[in-house]
Amino acid sequence: MLVSAAEMLKKAKAGHYAVGQFNINNLEWTKAILQTAQELNSPVILGVSEGAGKYMCGYKTVVGMVNGMLEEMNITVPVALHLDHGSYEHCYKCLEAGFSSIMFDGSHYPIEENVAKTTELVKAAHDKGVSIEAEVGAIGGEEDGVIGMGECADPEECKKIADLGVDFLAAGIGNIHGKYPANWKGLSFETLDAVQKKTGDMPLVLHGGTGIPADMIKKAISLGVAKINVNTECQLSFTAATRKYIEEGKDQQGKGYDPRKVLAPGFEAIKATVKEKMELFGSVGKA
Repeated sequence: MLVSAAEMLKKAKAGHYAVGQFNINNLEWTKAILQTAQELNSPVILGVSEGAGKYMCGYKTVVGMVNGMLEEMNITVPVALHLDHGSYEHCYKCLEAGFSSIMFDGSHYPIEENVAKTTELVKAAHDKGVSIEAEVGAIGGEEDGVIGMGECADPEECKKIADLGVDFLAAGIGNIHGKYPANWKGLSFETLDAVQKKTGDMPLVLHGGTGIPADMIKKAISLGVAKINVNTECQLSFTAATRKYIEEGKDQQGKGYDPRKVLAPGFEAIKATVKEKMELFGSVGKA
């Protein structure tokens, strides 16, 4: 059964580890992540962007697939299904469809409007036992067509949003989505530290987990980050394994053209990436 992410992230923050949010794109992706979480006895968050939700036919299809897998794969570790970077409208769609967690990204609204919409969504989510994440300060890189440069959040604004009753908070600390450019300045730990001082026990979220060096990840966890989002890295490893299979001509040997065979190396590559991240984040054995 899907659970809200609130409890698992409170535990993670108190225990100085982080739970990975791994974005899903299809059945293979979802199955690979769930299987790895179960094998490693780790809690996990399945992230769905609005674009991926649309690609998979809609949120009801996603909920149906995930709930079916939890039952048929006998998944016993805590699993949250989370809307990633949700608009106001899509947050309501996911609450209706049966998601167990949502992120409202109101970072592009003026702070007053962000506050008003967040307040409303906090109530709607909590009435259904669903956890809610908010964002302050745009996360850089490209996310479904929105390009940001990796700004740093204002700790005062973070406190304002945290006080509205959200369950966890994504604060921009110079992190970006996608691949990091060569001239990237690194994470702003000063910002993170200042945000944590203002928000206390609230679990903080690090978006754009791909490509951040391991020592920076560990330092971020020590400063209150309890949820780290990974997407690009799984996509890169999946694609590399698929390319290798095709380039080696394996699709032309016997029944190598069977999609289950074509996708198998990519599936294993996702599992390996997720395992590596769960070990780095410290969530192994914490279910």
